[in-house]
Amino acid sequence: MTGILITGCAQKPLPAPAVAIAPNPFGYLKQSAVCTVSPLVSGPTGRSAKISVRSDDGLCTVALSQPDGTAYASFLLQTVPAHGKAFIYNYNNQTLVNYTATTAYAGPDSFSVTLIPTAGHARVPLQVAALVDATGVVLPPPPPVPYVAAPSKSTHKSSKSTHSTRSKHKKASSS
Repeated sequence: MTGILITGCAQKPLPAPAVAIAPNPFGYLKQSAVCTVSPLVSGPTGRSAKISVRSDDGLCTVALSQPDGTAYASFLLQTVPAHGKAFIYNYNNQTLVNYTATTAYAGPDSFSVTLIPTAGHARVPLQVAALVDATGVVLPPPPPVPYVAAPSKSTHKSSKSTHSTRSKHKKASSS
């Protein structure tokens, strides 16, 4: 019986804990069925990216980082897209630029971001050019108009009664 207890208490060493990365807080957002991101191009006026995306209410992400492999310290959306929305955040040593086209829109769109690196480094302009297609995208039907019934005529006879009140004034007495 003693051998069983000792064997039952024997424990194997635990494996070393793996480096855990918190789940992406925005990972639940719908991805576009079509999202192609061209390689980032660096030029004298900053960086640029071209994306192809479907306007199916899903997002397309441009992921970038500083030359040292870390996320930018901050960012600023300089111009907003005319036919969609942009959302920028840092996650897992990357700066993620999400673009979602307006549902069923087809055509070009663009926006610009200023990437702000760590102290002592110059800001980096980023131009994003999107080519949006609406292949197979169907707009949902409009919501039904609420039904408002016309007022019905009542069969109840109303009786009119008038009520008046008369105020009684006391004469002021003079003493």
